[in-house]
Amino acid sequence: MAMRKYEQRVRAESAEETRRRILDAVAQRLKDAPTEPLSLDVVARDARVARSTIYLIFGSRAGLFDAFADDLMARTGMAAITEAVASPDVREHLRGGIAAGARMYAADRDIYRVLFAMDQLDPQSVGGAVRKHESARRGGMTHLARRLRASGVLRDDVSAKQAERVLWVLASFESFDSLYTGLGLPLDDVIDVLVTTAERAVCWPAPRRGNSTPPTAPARRGDGSARASTR
Repeated sequence: MAMRKYEQRVRAESAEETRRRILDAVAQRLKDAPTEPLSLDVVARDARVARSTIYLIFGSRAGLFDAFADDLMARTGMAAITEAVASPDVREHLRGGIAAGARMYAADRDIYRVLFAMDQLDPQSVGGAVRKHESARRGGMTHLARRLRASGVLRDDVSAKQAERVLWVLASFESFDSLYTGLGLPLDDVIDVLVTTAERAVCWPAPRRGNSTPPTAPARRGDGSARASTR
């Protein structure tokens, strides 16, 4: 019995090592030839496995790329995004989510750049995995916008749908990369620009410390009510 358990453990470790080699081979190929469709023959060669082994482990070509995208995001910081979403403070949800997303992209920017480019070049493989994650991200923006509205933090002149769209743009890889690579800003500055822009676009100003009264909307034209704004 002890020998059988040992053999099972060795086989499991060997399978995990093989899986890791295949995923690493995908990453290396994307870096070495970012403009070329990903060849499973080349991945198998670089991982020192048979092509059939890739199908045995991942089930299909699409399954390989789904696993690769999941692994990449797990390694580069998806847990921090999940933590931000779970915050009881909706402003920390917004701030922490955008910050964690930017840090995730920065952790392996070159691979993320290739993945998003491949969404157009090879939509049936890598691109399909990207679209699945982008669909989940959109759902996250919808959830955040509804939380902002429900908590009274969303500006009166911004609908939940408008907030969702603004947040979708600001939390995207493209917005991150236009500042990080396009302008060459340090990561902390990129985060500050994205978070500050998002808050100013969709949220009432946060109350100052020691003042628990939330800001109220300024009086609209033609509105005789004297709604004072907190400064």
